[in-house]
Amino acid sequence: MGAAIHEFFNRRKADRLRVFSSQFDEDEIPVRQLFRSFSSMPAIERTALQLAQGRILDVGAGSGCHALALQEMGKDVCAIDVSPLSVEVMKQRGVNDARLINLFDETFRESFDTVLMLMNGSGIIGKLSNMPAFFQRMKQILRPEGSIYMDSSDLRYLFEEEDGSILIDLAGDYYGEIDFRMKYKDIEGDSFDWLYVDFETLGLYASECGFKTELIKQGKHYDYLAKLSIG
Repeated sequence: MGAAIHEFFNRRKADRLRVFSSQFDEDEIPVRQLFRSFSSMPAIERTALQLAQGRILDVGAGSGCHALALQEMGKDVCAIDVSPLSVEVMKQRGVNDARLINLFDETFRESFDTVLMLMNGSGIIGKLSNMPAFFQRMKQILRPEGSIYMDSSDLRYLFEEEDGSILIDLAGDYYGEIDFRMKYKDIEGDSFDWLYVDFETLGLYASECGFKTELIKQGKHYDYLAKLSIG
């Protein structure tokens, strides 16, 4: 994704960013969408940015669209991403504090009042089995009274039958655990796990790990914004 972001920023156009999965047909991400302004963002994202306060961590910041919107609001934000090209673009676009770092890097020891995980922010958790490690990491970086604002989607609609019933293999892996692989021109990334989690399941794991969950906003396509805080 970093290569697509870098090329679009420098040329104002980009080829298709193709997305492959063993569970779904090939798809693509409109690269222009990664550079959207605050007014062009979905209501869920706008709400999260407006609620963010104090020292803010923008996780998986990409092109920096959320960080820039926060700066325009006068808010203090640190934007992190694992793509060197994305971080380079963020700096060139004017993100004041953009860093090349993984959220789970133990050497990253700063603390924050708000952690933002947007554009299906639950994705970086990868699998449900990683939830305990994720919440443990959040306890390390969240300040007292701090909050996580995370959006995700419930993929059960993909398994809906014509009569409205849901057909899910309960003996199989959780239906929101997806594998993805991206390709931009001749640059092909490694396969990675991505987690879409329904609100009830998120709340269950959060509670087991000492967090409370609040449903802030629901979208029109089984998507939602959740607030997570240490309970």
